[in-house]
Amino acid sequence: MKFVDEAIIEVHAGKGGDGVASFRREKFVPRGGPDGGDGGRGGSLYALADRNLNTLIDYRYARIHRARDGENGRGADQYGKSASDIELRVPVGTVVSDLETGEAIADLDRDGTRVLVARGGAGGLGNLHYKSSVNRAPRQFTRGAEGEHRRLKLELKLLADVGLLGMPNAGKSTLIRAVSAARPKVADYPFTTLIPSLGVVRVDVNRSFVLADIPGLIEGASEGAGLGMQFLRHLVRTRLLLHLVDLAPLDAGIDPARDARAIVQELRKFDDALYHKPRWLVLNKIDLVAAGERERAVKRFLRNYRWKGKCFIISALTGEGCRELAFAVMGHLEKDSGSRSRDSEKTRRKKNPLHPES
Repeated sequence: MKFVDEAIIEVHAGKGGDGVASFRREKFVPRGGPDGGDGGRGGSLYALADRNLNTLIDYRYARIHRARDGENGRGADQYGKSASDIELRVPVGTVVSDLETGEAIADLDRDGTRVLVARGGAGGLGNLHYKSSVNRAPRQFTRGAEGEHRRLKLELKLLADVGLLGMPNAGKSTLIRAVSAARPKVADYPFTTLIPSLGVVRVDVNRSFVLADIPGLIEGASEGAGLGMQFLRHLVRTRLLLHLVDLAPLDAGIDPARDARAIVQELRKFDDALYHKPRWLVLNKIDLVAAGERERAVKRFLRNYRWKGKCFIISALTGEGCRELAFAVMGHLEKDSGSRSRDSEKTRRKKNPLHPES
């Protein structure tokens, strides 16, 4: 199935049915009075997060979605039938925004989340509502209201704890295959990965995290070079970035430190918040470096790159260092979750004046 993570659609909610002005006309009932019913409500449209979907392919071709209009009211106190609502099922992690204003309508980050995207028009009132002691034969009624019409942008952002970042052929797909059950395509040519993929890394019985692999970036990606930066949105929700670097490129003219700096600059151009996320350096393909040269090669890279943060040395192909990396990532995520829980608890206490510690 083709992967589609962005779509533009139109939604048209149904118009409300018109009310009616009617009077009771039966044999032996000369003054039956008003009996005009109300119009039915027009159908609304909702967006519903469904964990069984993983792409927006359904909305690439079906771009216009209309709900039915409500029925008109009738005589004999008969109200018009309201139209059925329509649910637009989208993958979990979809952000819905108004295309015209840019306003974010909803972030559907949980399965089953349902949000109104276009409200159906209210039904009109029949003359039954206007009768009174001084207006016994009302002829007033109201028309049904028009339903909302919107152009929406659907943008899928994968839900993952950790994101992989790096140049093409840095070994991101090989790493995700080594530590999880995901099986992305692996080959010895650039841009093997064309769509994002997710893998669940299980380090213990009840300890696991989700790892996201996106197509590789190259210098000039912000201007559209390579695959551009169209898939970087999938790293926005992550809590940690792993920057993979090929420590032993096949081309002797390639400078790994220069390429690593270029990737970071492209990241900064895309989103400053993403640039400031916690980022660890992972030096891959250590198996291609002679045992006696490994320490010297690592020191040379760190000196040229001027990196002072966390650094891991692995071989995704042989699995060397991958277990230690997975446990370190799990520990970081658990620590981060604990600090977030404490921060939210402090915020809750501050908002509750009756709390003993407030």
